[in-house]
Amino acid sequence: MKAIVVMFDSLNRHFLPTYGCDWTKAPNFQRLARHTVTFDNSYVCSMPCMPARRDFHTARPNFLHRSWGPLEPFDDSIPKMLSEAGVSSHMITDHQHYWEAGGATYHTNYDTWQFHRGQEGDAWMGQVDDPPVGDAIGRNAHEARASRQDRVNRQFMLDEADQPQSKTFDAGIDFIRRNHEADSWFLHLETFDPHEPFFTQQQFKDLYPDHYDDYEGPVHDWPPYDRVTETPEQVEHMRYEYASLLSMCDQKLGHVLDLMDELDLWQDTMLVVWTDHGFLLSEHDVWAKCWVPFYNEVAHTPFFVWDPRCGKTDERRQALVQPAIDLGPTLLGLFGQEPTQDMLGQDLAATIEAEAAVRDAAIFGQHGHQVNVTDGEYVYMRGPVRQDNQPLYDYTLMPTHMRAPFGVDELRGRIALADPFSFTKDCQTMRIGGDTGEEFTFLSKVHRYGSSLYDLKNDPQQSTPIEDEHVMQQMIASMTRLMADCDTPVEQFERLGLAAP
Repeated sequence: MKAIVVMFDSLNRHFLPTYGCDWTKAPNFQRLARHTVTFDNSYVCSMPCMPARRDFHTARPNFLHRSWGPLEPFDDSIPKMLSEAGVSSHMITDHQHYWEAGGATYHTNYDTWQFHRGQEGDAWMGQVDDPPVGDAIGRNAHEARASRQDRVNRQFMLDEADQPQSKTFDAGIDFIRRNHEADSWFLHLETFDPHEPFFTQQQFKDLYPDHYDDYEGPVHDWPPYDRVTETPEQVEHMRYEYASLLSMCDQKLGHVLDLMDELDLWQDTMLVVWTDHGFLLSEHDVWAKCWVPFYNEVAHTPFFVWDPRCGKTDERRQALVQPAIDLGPTLLGLFGQEPTQDMLGQDLAATIEAEAAVRDAAIFGQHGHQVNVTDGEYVYMRGPVRQDNQPLYDYTLMPTHMRAPFGVDELRGRIALADPFSFTKDCQTMRIGGDTGEEFTFLSKVHRYGSSLYDLKNDPQQSTPIEDEHVMQQMIASMTRLMADCDTPVEQFERLGLAAP
């Protein structure tokens, strides 16, 4: 058996024709759905980028214990487990966070890896003089390091072939061609797109002539993490910029499907397409993610699987799944391996073959944010009870934020050794006090969102919270049980005003 896992970042379910969108140009996602099982109740787990990838490696939620950071010394890693079982693992990606301080232990768990530079202000091409801003506005014209670096990098991406996504997929196609006759390998093919900024070439904008033929405005493809203050015309343009980049992703996905056809890989190769989360593109009058509740535009994700063992195509599943923690056990099962006792995700083989339930509720969130639970019909978002969002600690042996280690002011006098958790293999961790919220400093105001209950069947846009004490208590019971299953630190229950089991 072989496996190809294609991962996109910030892939919006509600922008895909396979999930009902009628205006974006994504024929290969439709083609993908005809070849696979499409999941209608797929949800995130730990948020955002690297926490989701830690979930994938370890098959368990991590957001209740720690913020963004590397794999821990005690973590199980599914790519490493596959490698140790004789399954060659190879990662190809343009996701720069793997090569920053907060992600530096992930790629080394694969046998081999390739990295293509240039995404979202990646510290790639050196230039002393400031690049021209031109007619850009917003984050495209900002003086921040990432914005400046993005303007530098774009000077070296004048053609489609120069963009990191193209290089990533080209390398993936090359790997598959060179290795398709071999057995027992796993390819993790991951692009940062369609994550912001939504930079792509004219040929993809030309797919939307009704907008771009009339657009004469400035460069504006990088939304802020903030409320919508732009004009309706600027909002519409941002959404079309996302759609154009989505269409580029669709083209690259099509190249993988073409190769599956050409080499007849459908016989012995699992194909998975998934994402870490979605993105708010003016819904709820906000942009982006992390600083607002995890509405369905972010939390409810697309997910597609072809499993050659059962051969099911063009079917849909309603089972409640979480690819971030379920995909790993599914890959282990494909290659005849067992998950470890610490893994909480589920092998989806039976669900892919038929409508087999794997859980009655799913927990998701971000460290220090609301904790959320859904049963597929309702979503309950539980906020902290205190305005200072305390008590809250990071439990880690790798005290690292997104781009740098914890600072000495964060560490000095604020570290204690904690007792081992059930999954730390008898290792104590550092308990670092007064969680900083890493780069997301706006999390200190998370109390402003309170707690909310939404009826997804009657209000899929989550426009109006409901009040139903019976349903809320059921959701709280599910949340408390799932938190206990994760061996959640006791102060998290206190932070949320919940009784610890």
